[in-house]
Amino acid sequence: MSIATDVEAPSRAKRLKAASTAAHERVDGGVMHAAPFASPENYARFLRFQYHLHRRVETLYADAGLQELLPDLSERSRFAALEQDFADLGLTPPDAAAGPSLELAEALGWLYVVEGSNMGAAILAKEAAKIGFTAEHGARHLAGHPEGRALHWRHFTAALNEVELTPEEETRIEAAATAAFDHVDLLVGRELAAEHA
Repeated sequence: MSIATDVEAPSRAKRLKAASTAAHERVDGGVMHAAPFASPENYARFLRFQYHLHRRVETLYADAGLQELLPDLSERSRFAALEQDFADLGLTPPDAAAGPSLELAEALGWLYVVEGSNMGAAILAKEAAKIGFTAEHGARHLAGHPEGRALHWRHFTAALNEVELTPEEETRIEAAATAAFDHVDLLVGRELAAEHA
């Protein structure tokens, strides 16, 4: 093993994780404090929260330039599954605006956060199942990938780490990931916590 390998800088994904740990923990705490799986009514609010988030980033998953950099990106979108969850429950999705088009660094920062949420969705899926919502009915958007969540995430971070960015873009991608978590935190307060209180 060479000296260069021994002192190799952490990957972009690891740097993003380190930069956003506090924001991530705040969001996780806010979601679970709202008890989204305590009742079907709370779960319906959770679906609205998820819908607003995934509607905002849906344009990124359809972006041809991003798809070239992240080859299976279009298949990763959970928006259609969310729409089916609403249909399963006989609910109407909320009015939710599509997000703005983003520069490359900002888009990657947002995608890092949203894709990362699929890892945590393993716990959420188990909780949803306790109140009758599964990958086949009502909690489709929480389902794991057939190859497994961890491997699916590693494929994403491997592609993310390979994208060439300038030092200035590296700073912006970290800021974008933090901004994405801040937005999720805002949605938690608006769609979950306020209603739950």
